[in-house]
Amino acid sequence: MTARVTTVAFAGIETIPVDVQVQMASGLPAFTVVGLPDKAVSEARERVRSALSAMGLALPPKRITINLAPADLLKEGSHFDLPIALGLLAEMDVIGHEDIAQFLVLGELGLDGGITAVGGVLPAAMEAATRDCGIICPHDNGAEALWAGDLEILAPKTLISLINHFKGTQILARPTRRDDGEINEFHGDLRDIKGQESAKRALEIAAAGGHNLLMSGPPGSGKSMLAARLPGILPDLDARQALETTVIHSVSGMLPAGGLIRSRPYRTPHHSASMPALVGGGHRVRPGEISLAHNGVLFLDELPEFQRNVLDALRQPLETGQVSVARANAHVTYPARVQLVAAMNPCRCGYLGDNDLACSRAPRCGEDYQARLSGPLLDRFDIQIEVPAVKPEELDLPASGETSAVIRDRVLRARELQMLRYKNEPISTNALADGDVLQQAASLDEDGRGLLQDAARQMKLSARGYHRILRVARTIADLADSKAVKRPHIAEALNYRQMVYRR
Repeated sequence: MTARVTTVAFAGIETIPVDVQVQMASGLPAFTVVGLPDKAVSEARERVRSALSAMGLALPPKRITINLAPADLLKEGSHFDLPIALGLLAEMDVIGHEDIAQFLVLGELGLDGGITAVGGVLPAAMEAATRDCGIICPHDNGAEALWAGDLEILAPKTLISLINHFKGTQILARPTRRDDGEINEFHGDLRDIKGQESAKRALEIAAAGGHNLLMSGPPGSGKSMLAARLPGILPDLDARQALETTVIHSVSGMLPAGGLIRSRPYRTPHHSASMPALVGGGHRVRPGEISLAHNGVLFLDELPEFQRNVLDALRQPLETGQVSVARANAHVTYPARVQLVAAMNPCRCGYLGDNDLACSRAPRCGEDYQARLSGPLLDRFDIQIEVPAVKPEELDLPASGETSAVIRDRVLRARELQMLRYKNEPISTNALADGDVLQQAASLDEDGRGLLQDAARQMKLSARGYHRILRVARTIADLADSKAVKRPHIAEALNYRQMVYRR
C-alpha cells in the first residue's frame, strides 16, 4: 500500500496542492525522492532519517521511493520534511493511514525530531479550509494558521508528540491567539518635526488620497522624518487588506509568530538594492520590497542613488498594482499596490542653491544628478515638493503644530468620503481613480477648468500628469469637505507639480 500525504507548493502567494506518495518495496535498500525536488527537498532524506533515529526508529532495509506529484512542478523549500516523515511512519504502521488522510501537512524537521517553523503556513491553512480539511504545522506557526478560519489545527513541537496524539496517549491543544498577535508599529508624531508646515500639508494630502510623494531638499531638512511619520496618519488596514498583507509576509518567511499585520507596512530598502530585491525574483522567486510594502508605504531614500534600471522597473507595478516575475523556471505574480514616497538631494553635495555651501560645479552638478531619474518615473509622483533647510531659530522653539492624531482624523474623514464615492468601483482612493470615474468624481467649475487647461498648455503636461493633478485636487477638495473641485483646489494641486515643470 502507498501512503499519501497532502502538502502544498508555492507559486507566488498562490498554493498548489502536492500529493506526497510514499512506497516501500522489496529490493536493494535505497531512499529516493522524485518529482523535481530542489536541493532542500532532496536533503530531507537525511533530516527525516535522523529525526526518526532520535525517536528510536530505524528505516527498514527496503527500497523507499518518495514521489511528489505533480511530477513536473518544481518543489522548493524545507516544509516537505514533515509530510515525508508522516508518510514513512504510515508505511511503517507506526500511525494509521487514516490519521493523516484529512490533513494538509507542512513543517521542517530538526535532527532531534523537533518541528521547526516554516514560511507560508497562512496561505496553506487557507487552502486547507478551502479543501475542508485540517492542517498539521509547526508549533510556532499554529497561531498564524488560526487566521484562516475554523479548521482543525495540530501544531506539535516535536514529531514524537504528534505520534502520541494519533495514538491517543497525548492530546495536542488547539493553538491560541497571542495577545501580541496583531502587529502594530509606532512611527513617531508629526508634532516632533519643527517647521516644514508646507511639507506636512503635502504629507496630509498624500495620506488622504493615497498619492505618491517626492521630496527634494538639502541634507538634514527632515525628509526621512516626514516619510517615517506617514504610516502614523494612514488608516489601519481593513480585514481583507490585513489578510493580503499577512499572506505575503508569511510566504516570505518574515511574519512574526502568530502576527496579523494591521498597520500599514513601511519598507525602506537601501539604495544598493538589486532589481530582484526591489521588484521580486531571484533564483528561488521571492517577493520584492514593493510587494512586502503592499497596502502600505515604500520609501526610497536617496532616490537618484538607486540604479536607473531598478527604478524604471517600478514604473509598471506602480500603474498596475502588481508585479509579474517571468523566469525560465517560474512565472509568478505578486500584489504590489503601494504608496511610493521618495526623497532626494537637489545635487550630489546636497546644497544646490546655497551660495555658501554649494560645490564649485553648481548648477551643472544638479543637472547631472537629477538626470539620473527618468521623466516617466518622475511623472508617476502625484505630489512633488521641495523641503528647505530648517532655520536655526526654528530649532530652538518648542515643539508646536498639530499632532499626528489630529491630522489622522482629517485623513480618515477624507478616506470615508472616498469610500462612499467609489463604493460601486474596485477602488477606494482618489489616487486610483481613472477614466470616466475620475471625470465624474473631479467635476470642475468654470474657473477651475480654465486654470487647469491654461496650466496644461504652459507646463506641457502629459495626459498622466493632467489626470494626476485632477486626482490631487479632488483629495484637497475632500479635505476641505467640498463636493466640487474648485479653482483654489486646482491651484494648490498645480503647485505640487513644479519640480517636473522646472526640469
